[in-house]
Amino acid sequence: MAALGLLVAAVATTWMLWPDPEPRQREYLNATACLLTDHAGISDDVARPVWAAMQEASVSSLVKVQYLAVNGPQTVDNARNHVASLAGSKCGLVIATGPAQIDAVVAAAPSFPKVRFITIGGSATAANVTAISDSAADDFRTTLKHEVTALADSAY
Repeated sequence: MAALGLLVAAVATTWMLWPDPEPRQREYLNATACLLTDHAGISDDVARPVWAAMQEASVSSLVKVQYLAVNGPQTVDNARNHVASLAGSKCGLVIATGPAQIDAVVAAAPSFPKVRFITIGGSATAANVTAISDSAADDFRTTLKHEVTALADSAY
């Protein structure tokens, strides 16, 4: 009888002291970085490495990343509606690839002063827009990581 009591006590103690398993899902911050692309989405030659860099930055910063492809006509007016949708919802950082998307960001950025914008190519004409050359892969990776980390810091 005493042996059974010791066995039960040993099993209970082992069970209580057993470490919790690693969480299986990542807990993200309340911050989102969004990529705006043309109709090709993240399969586009310019957007693909940008998306990969955003995903890498997401792992280290715990910022959610998502993308939105501009469907329909690839015009500045159509893309601007998509920019407004992203900036007006939950995206604290909007990154644009593609000519219509870049022009739409430059046009819409002054209307969303609390949102940071990055264009891959193009030029920056607003205080909250940063233009990165699409030919400098290391530069945009570094800049994207810095911007996503800054977004994470602002979420605390």
